[in-house]
Amino acid sequence: QVQLVESGGGLVQAGESLRLSCAASGSIYSNLVKGWYRQAPGKQRELVARITRGGNTDYADSVKGRFTISADNAKNTVFLRMNDLKPEDTAVYYCAAYWPWNSSPQYWGQGTQVTVSS
Repeated sequence: QVQLVESGGGLVQAGESLRLSCAASGSIYSNLVKGWYRQAPGKQRELVARITRGGNTDYADSVKGRFTISADNAKNTVFLRMNDLKPEDTAVYYCAAYWPWNSSPQYWGQGTQVTVSS
């Protein structure tokens, strides 16, 4: 089975940066699309960024130019570098993974809280 564990969340001031990490286990992980999602109170969970096995990336318009997703395949770890954080980025952030032919992730981490104060 694929297991995902996030870390790196916390409380920061607007304009500061954080790097989230997702440590993965499971022999099939390298074949999967990796993504970061977030969910704010009262909001639906939304895609933040994703990266395919081939290295293609997609970002939500709200984070484009500020966030960067990357993967260290040798260490089975995916990262989300978040620069110039804004209060509207406050949410629980989840790492996820899924087969590319699926419409939504099959595997989820437990989530890590990111709070941005003004």
